[in-house]
Amino acid sequence: MEKKEQLDSIVVGCLKNDRVNQEKLFKLYYGKLMVVCMRYTNDRDAAQDILQEGFIKIFDKITTFESNGSFEGWMRRIVTNTALDYLRRSKKFSFVEENEVNTKEEYVEDGDELEYESSLEIKAEFALEAINQLSPAYKTVFNLFVMEEYTHKEIADMLGISEGTSKSNLAKAKANLQKIIVKKYSKITNE
Repeated sequence: MEKKEQLDSIVVGCLKNDRVNQEKLFKLYYGKLMVVCMRYTNDRDAAQDILQEGFIKIFDKITTFESNGSFEGWMRRIVTNTALDYLRRSKKFSFVEENEVNTKEEYVEDGDELEYESSLEIKAEFALEAINQLSPAYKTVFNLFVMEEYTHKEIADMLGISEGTSKSNLAKAKANLQKIIVKKYSKITNE
């Protein structure tokens, strides 16, 4: 059976609340959706809780999926919103208001410029490690904007903040990432 036909068969089974197909869907997308959860929390147990809650919502809302879009994208959106709900409930973040920071990204001190040489390759693990060092608020906005490709307006609506606050938090996240990368890169080159 072709991959799309297999997924369609699993979705039809899930629409009938068939536990075997729900388990198949869970196993099929566990890894991809766990990565989404891990972007919002450094705690694997919390990420697993978010994912489990997300799948419950997916199974509850599967009848609302409109077949004209990507099923995986629809699930990612539910899991992302579940992660945001978790962060709100746990009060893990507070946002820097737009007027509290300079959004021109002038946060890097002189001499800390990262050299963009073609030979420099930052592995995905290194980038994820740097992102995980951000505060929960910065990491959330960064993930929503850069990884999930939401607009600042969509982020503002999702998080209950202004567009300017979203932009400020993204600018601060980028600046902090640059500092983290420069610091890590300088340690590697000095060894």
